[in-house]
Amino acid sequence: MSGPEPASPDDRHAAFQDGYFRKWNYADRGRGRFSMYWFARRYYAALVRRYAPRDHGALLEIGCGEGDLLSLLQDDFKAVGIDVIPEAVERTRRIAPRAEARLQDGEELGAFASGAFSAVVSLHVFEHLADPAAAIGEVSRLLKPGGVFVFATPQPDYAMRRFKDRANDAIGKDLTHINVQPPAVWRGWCAAAGLDVVRHFADGLWDVPYLPVIPAKVQFAFFGLPALAQVLTRTTLTPLSMGVNQILIARKR
Repeated sequence: MSGPEPASPDDRHAAFQDGYFRKWNYADRGRGRFSMYWFARRYYAALVRRYAPRDHGALLEIGCGEGDLLSLLQDDFKAVGIDVIPEAVERTRRIAPRAEARLQDGEELGAFASGAFSAVVSLHVFEHLADPAAAIGEVSRLLKPGGVFVFATPQPDYAMRRFKDRANDAIGKDLTHINVQPPAVWRGWCAAAGLDVVRHFADGLWDVPYLPVIPAKVQFAFFGLPALAQVLTRTTLTPLSMGVNQILIARKR
């Protein structure tokens, strides 16, 4: 089944306005305490703390959203977050007051000095960019040697996606997803930018239902259990074929 055409760059930028976080995937996903989103942000914070240099240096989050990750990392790093959505930046300033939040496009990083950051994080942003390879090159420029890049992006080739209506699954229904790429492409872009992949894994099969008849809650409990175990143990064990999203951790040479 074919779905709507992906957004053009102009449409995409127009979509990133106040209210974005109440659309598409965010519209039907809880973000309160103990939600999947809540656990995920704590998991990503743990990954950053584990893999980033222990120098209490600077951290940049590209696409800081509403500030939930920066609120967890603002005491560990000199944290800076950028986003193109005004209300997201305002909320970040409220809940992460010790971080710096800027209204800025993730594709315009020239204002930051080379080697300025020990860590760069970007969760579900690079699939929205017109030229992700160039953006990864900029990330590499911003990182000091040994610094880490942690990012998450959809995994279009995961095993259970063949059972989904691709126009309306978690990947396809967001029309601002204009650069959804398979794992090998992201690894290639990182390597070309001077970044060595440390870990590349998946987040789990949470986009239920996959099968007819069986209630979605039952499927979520079954398919989502390995993902929950990974989050609670803070490990990186889920194969790329077994997750809706891929998570890549790369280190600057």
